[in-house]
Amino acid sequence: MKILLTGGGSGGHFYPVIAVAEALNQLSKKEHLIESQLFYMAPEPYNEGLLFDNKIKFKKSPAGKWRRYFSFLNFLDIFKTGWGILKAIWIVFYIYPDVIFGKGGYASFPALFAGKILGIPVIIHESDAIPGKANLWASKFAKRIAVSYSEAADHFPKTYQNKIAHTGNPIRKEILSPLEEGAREFLKLEKSLPVIFIIGGSLGAQLINNLIIDSLPHLVSKYEIIHQTGKNNFNDVKKRAAAMLFQNQFKTRYHPFDYLNTDALAMAAGASDLVISRAGSTIFEIASWAKPSILIPIPDSGGDHQRKNSFSYARSGAAVVIEEDNLKRSNILVSEIERIMGDKETRQNMSKAAEKFARKNAAEVIAQEIINLALEHAK
Repeated sequence: MKILLTGGGSGGHFYPVIAVAEALNQLSKKEHLIESQLFYMAPEPYNEGLLFDNKIKFKKSPAGKWRRYFSFLNFLDIFKTGWGILKAIWIVFYIYPDVIFGKGGYASFPALFAGKILGIPVIIHESDAIPGKANLWASKFAKRIAVSYSEAADHFPKTYQNKIAHTGNPIRKEILSPLEEGAREFLKLEKSLPVIFIIGGSLGAQLINNLIIDSLPHLVSKYEIIHQTGKNNFNDVKKRAAAMLFQNQFKTRYHPFDYLNTDALAMAAGASDLVISRAGSTIFEIASWAKPSILIPIPDSGGDHQRKNSFSYARSGAAVVIEEDNLKRSNILVSEIERIMGDKETRQNMSKAAEKFARKNAAEVIAQEIINLALEHAK
């Protein structure tokens, strides 16, 4: 059984692909199937270690990105996409997979186009509340469409509704559940103090970093702070935080990290009482941890998807949204932290709503459908 996985350009596309690959490998063993041959097609491997760990062979295919603003790069990327399509058709013909699973994004377009030309069954997954251009196009010939947000289904034609399933977003097993035992000791946290966990993403979020640093003297007087700053921002944040907390008796309560590996991330989630984050695919990790959250969406994300994602999640009662324009008013973030942390019932209700929103079996559901289609195609 051969399965081609595609998508990429960001961790929000790549890591769900890995979650589905994990589930595919597990289901193959569980159902005593011949071990699946997994391939991943994208312009770059993104994380070669995870591809290797999950027995996925990387196949490089160029893909051009269409920007929503004027740029000469759009013109150049037309040729890059054309070359990517030709290369993808050759690679897909050579592999001839039983199914192609597309995670969306510009990187998935060449492989999906090749699948359409060669008549290979396609399954797509949409992470955002508003589908992206690649998935809207691929939905015309996809056999199955999986969505993370139920309202995403409304943006596909009504005639496609019978092939759409609300699955949630696939999450890697290592971070699906928080690790509470030993977390405080590992992260060197005080035993009884509430914990706030700030996730800036792998690249960090400069605005959030600045807000947290400015508020540190007040925050460390009441809370332990775990702060993932992003690798590019770590040294700057660490120096500024040290200056801000100079001679502060609680300065050891601030714990900056450039990046958290899977174990450290799961422990930070286990120890935390409140999470502050952007509004990408991290929303589904926070929901799976059943943690209250404050979301600060990127205002100029493609298609305004972070803002729409955050408000969709907030309607469940699991989070509050603070838009960047509102953060210009002094202390609004601190005030919202104080409001949530000062009300145990509010935190409990938010946690219950997050747990209800999460669909922790998303990877397994999608993987099972991929296998079903692959078996049908192989007949």
